[in-house]
Amino acid sequence: MIGTIIPRPIALVTTVDEHGRINAAPFSFFNCLSADPPILAIGVENNADMSFKDTGHNIRMTEVFTVNIVSFAIAEAMHVCGAKYPRGVDELNEAGLTAAAGIKVASPYIVEAPAAFECRRHVTLELGKSRQIILGEIVYAHYGEGIVDENLHVDPAGVDAIARLGGDTCSTIRDRFEMLTPKL
Repeated sequence: MIGTIIPRPIALVTTVDEHGRINAAPFSFFNCLSADPPILAIGVENNADMSFKDTGHNIRMTEVFTVNIVSFAIAEAMHVCGAKYPRGVDELNEAGLTAAAGIKVASPYIVEAPAAFECRRHVTLELGKSRQIILGEIVYAHYGEGIVDENLHVDPAGVDAIARLGGDTCSTIRDRFEMLTPKL
């Protein structure tokens, strides 16, 4: 399934714990689900002993998180954030990324990300013992300079997002083509 449902966008999710310590972790079980209301989802897996990983724990404690879109320019830094650091280590600092204070939520966004969505937890779906699907309502969006034009259209080349294909394989969105919807 994971190697077939591709490409999957990668979210670099930033949270803070109840002591204000920043956490950043990549998720390729991520996507948008609704435009009105603006809802996105991340799939958060537990540790092998079924305890919550930092992202799941932090969202439970604070009710907020920020989804940062991963561009090719920050792909290696995202990979550094995915290492299994002990609780309390600031992955953004380890990866050389810059945290900026959220506007609407306590969770920071990543300055170098082409886009970031500040979210309030909407609902959490428990899937067995090992995973939660966390739905977040977007309450604020950050975009890099030149990403959005005067008609509010997003430039895919400016976002330059990467995606997970399976295992350690990733891809870019640089090869694109147009397909107009047929008119009946």
